[in-house]
Amino acid sequence: FGTANRVLMAFGEEPRQTVARAAQLPQTLVPPTLVKLWSHRDLLKTLSKVGMRRVSSGPVRKVKQNPPVLSTLPALKTWEQDGGPFITLPLVYTEHPEGHGSNLGMYRIQIYDDATTGIHWQIGKGGGFHYQVAEKKNQALPVNIIVGGPPALILGAIAPLPENVPELLLASLLAGKRLPLADNPAGPLPLVSEAEFVLVGEVPPNERRLEGPFGDHYGYYSLEHEYPVFHCHTMYHREDAIFPATVVGKPRQEDFFIGDFLQELLSPIFPVVMPAVEDLWSYGETGYHSLSAAVVKSRYKRESMASAFRILGEGQLSLTKFLLVMDKPQDLKNFKSVLTHVLERADFRTDLYIFGNLSMDTLDYSGTTVNEGSKGVLLGVGDPIRDLPHAYEGDLPVGINEVAVFCPGCLVISGPTVADDPHAGSRVVQHPGFREWPMIVLVDRAEEAARSSARFLWTTFTRFEPAADIHSAEARVIKNHVAYETPVLIDARLKPHFPEELFCDPETAKTVSERWKEYFPSGQVAMGESDTADLDRL
Repeated sequence: FGTANRVLMAFGEEPRQTVARAAQLPQTLVPPTLVKLWSHRDLLKTLSKVGMRRVSSGPVRKVKQNPPVLSTLPALKTWEQDGGPFITLPLVYTEHPEGHGSNLGMYRIQIYDDATTGIHWQIGKGGGFHYQVAEKKNQALPVNIIVGGPPALILGAIAPLPENVPELLLASLLAGKRLPLADNPAGPLPLVSEAEFVLVGEVPPNERRLEGPFGDHYGYYSLEHEYPVFHCHTMYHREDAIFPATVVGKPRQEDFFIGDFLQELLSPIFPVVMPAVEDLWSYGETGYHSLSAAVVKSRYKRESMASAFRILGEGQLSLTKFLLVMDKPQDLKNFKSVLTHVLERADFRTDLYIFGNLSMDTLDYSGTTVNEGSKGVLLGVGDPIRDLPHAYEGDLPVGINEVAVFCPGCLVISGPTVADDPHAGSRVVQHPGFREWPMIVLVDRAEEAARSSARFLWTTFTRFEPAADIHSAEARVIKNHVAYETPVLIDARLKPHFPEELFCDPETAKTVSERWKEYFPSGQVAMGESDTADLDRL
């Protein structure tokens, strides 16, 4: 999945076409008639293949290891400060203790010893919800950890589906066939017959252990925290099994291309689930949950805000930290164009909303407490209300040493670190030379941050918390709403509590650089740069 083309090679265009046509069925097939059914016969035939089928056995049951020896698995320790070896493509299967469906999720697995692992159930995740129910009953939750198998399982596990939609159904759709589930002599949960490995066990109630650190897809380390413990009592695997793994880090990595494919795949469903939402995109360069943009209908005053609330209340989208909302068609993948469009229209006195004391994605450390933070919504609807500046020619406030234009209306500046001047944001936003600029972003290195859209997105939206790090020239409270006068400044400097950025250890970098031609003698594979990843690609 390392490029968009590889993802397309794995699944082709048919799943996208099937989802798009299926999303139209409520309009095109209701009320059903013989003529309508006949015209959709090919689609209905495809949908009839979606689901699971039970089999008595399968390839994954060829070898049984009891007790298991998890240390024999070639699990990765990717980054220098990682807390140990991790299974980085685990597919964690659970069933609701009260019979309310199943969950297939990708929650990282840290191997502690031959029989136990950590299981990183973040907030807002289906498997974690199942465990909460079991724990309240003082029961252990049966768990199967699937490693390898049909690639469709990976996409199904990470897809942002509604909580009551089984991920295995999406995996079946992507695979183009019913998924075979085999009987499991070692536990109550079925085995994915075509998997490479399945770890069978349970997660006891009220047991926690430190898990992490782990260099994750935000581009920083997620730190040590206490998480539930998985006890494995049996491991099944194929003969000559292949152990799959992935490497995450600064974007864009393998997970980025999977995430974008899933967004494109599921985009026709958004208007069905949320009728006023015409288009929606989350930015993988920010870790996905840090920033989303939406095009919505605006049929009456402030309907756009109703749509914003709807988005922020939907499944995994509820973890969105900052949301940009428009009411005119936009290419949401072109972030410079999106931000320019919003800045031309946003009246920050009425269109910027900050909501404090909320939950936040577990991997986002911009808040001072894990899982806690705030959200922001910025509306850019209607017609333009301002002409945006394109270049900065004035003087700079004391202490500011770099200035760069990211896009019309958005100026990126840098100067003192947070340690040297924690209140620099509230001070420099008052500078008279910034009055024409609706948005200022204060970073540690301005020219670097403005170098590309990917770099700007990653630097800005992974490093600020809306309630703590937004400043304005003036702010007044009107009917319990904070009205912000431009310019509005985002303080996206690295804060003292923030975890370390991911960098390759020098010895590994030296080894790979020296042996690259040995790895790829044809010379057709370009060597990447792990420290910057794809952030500086224009």
